[in-house]
Amino acid sequence: MERKRPGMPSGARMPHQGAPMGPPGPPYGGSPAVRPGLPSPVMEPSRKRPAPSQQVQQQQQQQQQQQQQQQQAVQNRARNAKRRKMADKILPQRIRELVPESQAYMDLLAFERKLDQTIMRKRVDIQEALKRPMKQQKRKLRLYISNTFNPARPDADDSDGSIASWELRVEGKLLDDPGKQKKKFSSFFKSLVIELDKELYGPDNHLVEWHRTPTTQETDGFQVKRPGDVSVRCTLLLMLDYQPPQFKLDLRLARLLGIHTQTRSCIIQALWQYVKTNKLQDSHDKEYINCDKYFQQIFDCPRLKFSEIPQRLTNLLLPPDPIVINHVISVDPNDQKKTACYDIDVEVEDPLKSQMSSFLLSTANQQEIASLDNKIHETIESINQLKIQRDFMLSFSRDPKGYIQDWLKSQSRDLKLMTDVVGNPEEERRAAFYHEPWSQEAVSRYFYCKIQQRRQELEQALAVRNT
Repeated sequence: MERKRPGMPSGARMPHQGAPMGPPGPPYGGSPAVRPGLPSPVMEPSRKRPAPSQQVQQQQQQQQQQQQQQQQAVQNRARNAKRRKMADKILPQRIRELVPESQAYMDLLAFERKLDQTIMRKRVDIQEALKRPMKQQKRKLRLYISNTFNPARPDADDSDGSIASWELRVEGKLLDDPGKQKKKFSSFFKSLVIELDKELYGPDNHLVEWHRTPTTQETDGFQVKRPGDVSVRCTLLLMLDYQPPQFKLDLRLARLLGIHTQTRSCIIQALWQYVKTNKLQDSHDKEYINCDKYFQQIFDCPRLKFSEIPQRLTNLLLPPDPIVINHVISVDPNDQKKTACYDIDVEVEDPLKSQMSSFLLSTANQQEIASLDNKIHETIESINQLKIQRDFMLSFSRDPKGYIQDWLKSQSRDLKLMTDVVGNPEEERRAAFYHEPWSQEAVSRYFYCKIQQRRQELEQALAVRNT
């Protein structure tokens, strides 16, 4: 029969020693743990639980604060680890005095610190340079247009060989390309249209078009194959893919600025230069421009803000003109392959930009440096350990008895500080002190306390697992 303690309701049991009294909860703001069988405590009106929405907000705020604290702790640990690693590289002054050659290592360490600062500063400069638009370089793109003719063969088994046909090839490459990765021919163009003779191939089959899409696969050239045994005149329309985009100016605006095709930023800059040269800016209100007769013809207003010009330019900018090439597809049997070459001016990115980006993204050197730093730390740590062993051996060799006595006193003093027990170090350092009758009982009591402590830990772990 279960015995009750006075003052406790039925059904309530005292938890065994070491068991938790209730589920863990937050130290503040959480609901208090209630024992089963006990009446629920009555809270004061001023301490009532907040509304659910307020409680959710408080929990979110607490989570944000905990995340911020964790991030701050991680940053502090990283900063302290960095300082500790830097300090671990330095040789102690005593070692430098014992080994004068170690000064060369300290000089190298100082040079490495300066080198790291220089590299970090250059990395920041490169990052800032990549944020700014870099000037495009003009290069020559050599375009090859060739065609082959396959005459009809009456003895051919397949249908393709029994009909005369020709094949047109459009290829090209960048002259003196210093880049390691060669750009594909199609990457220079936004669209390519080949217009054949409409009388020979009809209105539905005389156009061959290629337009760039987000999923376009770049290629080194284009091929067009058609049946026919007569020479064909064709027109190639090549639309360059300008980066940044360029626009053709309205005829009146092009005559005014002397620009035919240019980027939007260059057009606005040329307009501002025209305004300054002709002193069109209002002297009282700098935001406005007093239009001259040419500006009035183009923008159709006597006065406007300079900030309105980019919006008004939209109707004055047209797509750039394509490159037009007229070519004759020859089917002369004596001329099996006829090739025409054209040089086109294109703008490409500075190869230095790709090198700068690859330098920032490369991690091979950083991994190698990290492995070397680990080796340096291990070497310095081993040197410090050897220094401690050397000092121990030297002290022991000079005065063995005095060193052992000092060492025992130090150990006893440290033990007293850790256990807060007062004793006589002079008596405790002698062997006879540990052969007295009480020593056996003291050892037994010590082991008994350790066993009881371990038993409580095991019982508490089992109780947590069962709940």
